Amino acid sequence: QRREKDANNYFVTQPIFYVNSVPHIGHFYTMVLADTIKRYADLLGKNTKMSGGTDEHGLKIQQAAERANEDTLGFCTRYSDKFRELMAASNASVTDFIRTSDPRHHRAVTHFWELLVERGHIYKGRHEGWYAVSDEAFYTESQIEERVDPATGRRGRFAVESGQPVEWVSEENYKFRLSAFKGRLIEWIETNPDVIYPDIRRNEVLGWLNSGFDDLSVSRPRSRLKWGVPVPNDADHTIYVWVDALVNYATVDSYPWAASSGGKPTFFPPDIQVVGKDIVRFHAVYWPALLMAAGLPLPKRILAHAHWTMGAQKMSKSKGNVVDPFEAIATYGLDPIRYFMIRNGGISDDGDYSSEEVLVRYKKDLIGQLANLASRCLSKSLCVHLDGFRGIAEQQLDHHIDARDVSLRAVLLELPNRVKERFDVGEFGRGLGIVFDALAVANKYVADNEPWMIVKQTDTASKARLQTVLFYSLEAVRLAAIMLQPVMPLKTELLLNHLSVSKSERGWKYARF
Repeated sequence: QRREKDANNYFVTQPIFYVNSVPHIGHFYTMVLADTIKRYADLLGKNTKMSGGTDEHGLKIQQAAERANEDTLGFCTRYSDKFRELMAASNASVTDFIRTSDPRHHRAVTHFWELLVERGHIYKGRHEGWYAVSDEAFYTESQIEERVDPATGRRGRFAVESGQPVEWVSEENYKFRLSAFKGRLIEWIETNPDVIYPDIRRNEVLGWLNSGFDDLSVSRPRSRLKWGVPVPNDADHTIYVWVDALVNYATVDSYPWAASSGGKPTFFPPDIQVVGKDIVRFHAVYWPALLMAAGLPLPKRILAHAHWTMGAQKMSKSKGNVVDPFEAIATYGLDPIRYFMIRNGGISDDGDYSSEEVLVRYKKDLIGQLANLASRCLSKSLCVHLDGFRGIAEQQLDHHIDARDVSLRAVLLELPNRVKERFDVGEFGRGLGIVFDALAVANKYVADNEPWMIVKQTDTASKARLQTVLFYSLEAVRLAAIMLQPVMPLKTELLLNHLSVSKSERGWKYARF
């Protein structure tokens, strides 16, 4: 009988990144989005784990290393280190960095394969089809198109989904009985409507499943592909790179689980898997089918985010519109660029990147709303006593709510639940919008109530009124700072310190008015 992990253990996964080139802004977005989810779970009191790493096997890597005239492992290490550097630079709190070239991963993949064989889900056969080396994937006739390649001017066949060139491949290999899991996959998705988010990706997956598909080729001849995990007991074949890669999510939780741990995973299955929309098929069809075949638990949720464009055009080196994430961090600062990526990044629809928009967000939101409100309320001229004014104001609020405070009070009362609704489904950009709308209301409240004028009055009523205005205004800052922690961990720590908020009172349960 399968034993479940502890309920409070929360597992977030980044996809593992392919090491054929240096990281770009899309990789940065995935890292920061996954990290934001992990930090939000921390605020909710979860015991969290987040994995990330690099996907290093496959024909594309083998060929790239050959072209570079480098040792394959050395080639992989060079690029893997770049992704590790970006995670550190991004403040993406990965608890386990995995490389598919790691010996522990080879052991996990070998065990997983042997389990599939033992359970009767692998067989040997002949496979023919259109193969895209860049995607490490086979495509059916309906999934390719014949057209002119704008880069070369030559006619050719290309995968509709990715736009990558394909070649006809006919070879003997091992196959996984994917077609046997069609019904179970559809049932899994339909009985768990939130398991694939957003709905547009869920509907895509159901469309693929309902259109039917063949069994999956899960090995390549060793003569073509030497760089990968060998098929156990058959030295002539190498395990298909995507089967190899997907197992990483179990490897990072010490799969295969030893009898010494009661055969019980600590964090697996993932509570949320963050992926780009281009790899939904692998994570929402192949991966759950493989887990079903192995008798392992399925991921709780797959969040497939959209991509980034520039000037509404797809980013590409040939167009010269790629963004170096290291340069973006150096130019704008880490927390401001993290904020922009999460605020403007797309879940359903692609986000559009521009330097002008980064600066607009920085000046309008971070400076114009958050910093402006905090600096106005903490001005020395207002003689704010952070330890004392809340008690005075709260005593007043128990007896009377002034009409001048009603609007802001209503906003602050409903703010935590409204933001949580968006954060819970991964729509952090929309949640941030709600936070900054509340800060705009708070700034107007300060402007309308003019505490810098009230402080000049010496009567008791004016002194009490000042405390009330500061109470509401600084509560807006405190609530915003707690809620912004997953996105801007460094700046919010400084702000909460400045507000004298105890480190023990920065969890989500304290984000209430």
